[in-house]
Amino acid sequence: MFTDTHCHLADPALRCRLPDIFAQAQQSGITGMIVPTAEPNDWAHLSDLLCQSMIRAGAIGIHPWFVQTESAGCLADLAQYLQHNPRLWLGEIGLDFYDKSQPETQSSLQIQLFEAQLDLAQQHQRPIILHNLKATAAIVRSLQRTQFTQGGIAHAFSGSMEEAKLLLRHGFKIGIGTLLLNPHAKKVRQLTSQLALSDILLETDSPFGIKNQINTPANLLAIAQQVAQIRALALPDLAQQCEQNLQTLLPCP
Repeated sequence: MFTDTHCHLADPALRCRLPDIFAQAQQSGITGMIVPTAEPNDWAHLSDLLCQSMIRAGAIGIHPWFVQTESAGCLADLAQYLQHNPRLWLGEIGLDFYDKSQPETQSSLQIQLFEAQLDLAQQHQRPIILHNLKATAAIVRSLQRTQFTQGGIAHAFSGSMEEAKLLLRHGFKIGIGTLLLNPHAKKVRQLTSQLALSDILLETDSPFGIKNQINTPANLLAIAQQVAQIRALALPDLAQQCEQNLQTLLPCP
C-alpha cells in the first residue's frame, strides 16, 4: 500500500536481517522501498538490494558528512553506476550547515561536491534525494547555478512552509518522516497540514530516526496514520495519493 521513500537497507544494522525486515514491512502494509546510500562503501551492497522485489529504486551518492574522505575519483564511479542502471537516483546528497562552527572551507567543499553530483543527476536525468540541514538558501542557489530540473525528494524536511515552497518550485516532493511521531514537533505537524497532498511522500530513514532503537520500514505505517489523522483522510486514500506523487519521479516502465 505504501512505499518507504528513504530507508538505508545497506546499513549493517539492517543488511544482516533483510528477510525479517521485508516480512514485517509487508505485514504493516509497506509494499515498496527506495534505498539511498551515503558513501561508496555502500554502493556494491545496493546493487545486490536492487534484485529484491520490494525495492523500487536505489540511490547512490556522497553525503555531505563524507566530503573530506572522498576523492574526485568517486564521481567517475558514480557516473559509471548511473550509466549502467536506470533504477538509480543520486542520493543522499546535499548540504549540512547545522554546525555553525564548521570552517568556511568545509562548507565550500560541500557545495562543490553537491553541485558536481547535481550535474551528474542532470546529465543522466535522475531525481535526487536531498539532505538539507540549515542550508535551504544555499541549496536553492546550487540548484539554480547547475540548472537542475530533475526534482527529487527533500528528505526528512523540517523547515518552514516558505522554505518548502522554494524546493517545490524546483520539482521536489517533501519527505515526511519520524519527526511527525513526536507530539511536540509542532513545526512539522503544521507543515503537514499546510502542504498540498500532491507534494507529500513518506519515509522512515531506517535504521535512524527513532531514539534508542533501530528503526525499520514497518514503522512507516505509524507515520502514515499520523498524516491521515492530520489531513482527515482514510489510509487507502493517502496511500493512493502518495503513489501518484511517487510516480512523477519514477521512470516510465
